[in-house]
Amino acid sequence: MPKLWDDSIATHRHAVRAATLDATAALVAERGLTGVTMSEVAKRAGLGRATLYKYFPDVDAILVAWHERQVGDHLQQLTDVWAETGRLEAVLETYALICHGHPDAEPAASLHRSEHVARARDHLVDFFAGLMTDVRDDVPPKELATYCVHALTAAGAVPSKAAVRRLVAVTLAGLRGEPAG
Repeated sequence: MPKLWDDSIATHRHAVRAATLDATAALVAERGLTGVTMSEVAKRAGLGRATLYKYFPDVDAILVAWHERQVGDHLQQLTDVWAETGRLEAVLETYALICHGHPDAEPAASLHRSEHVARARDHLVDFFAGLMTDVRDDVPPKELATYCVHALTAAGAVPSKAAVRRLVAVTLAGLRGEPAG
């Protein structure tokens, strides 16, 4: 097994954590959440199981850490789209495509109920609300943002990217109080 060691303890810890989460991501993609084991994560990350247990007490802790990283990456992606385009439509479509790429399966639902996801959802709603200050004056931006988050989460259940784009169009029409035609 290759050893992960760098110049400092902090850098080493970061490398071990990153290798663990990268291995977890690969296992989740191949086998789903229930296919992740401590032994397989350690093997894929190039770590001994004893080392892995020093960083994470169990598979659930690894899955939560992996999910936190994934949620953070998604929030950064939305921020980057806004910075690049300045278009609400682009941000909402990106969010819908993220939801489409990660449909909620029953095992994933337990991760989505955790505290870090509630904080991330609040951050997402606040971020969207900041983009909606000039959309309407009859509904507060935070309510509009909550509407968009819930409406576009449905993209996880639609069959294609074309369907995702239609859902975004309908959501935007509702957001702006326009007919969906």
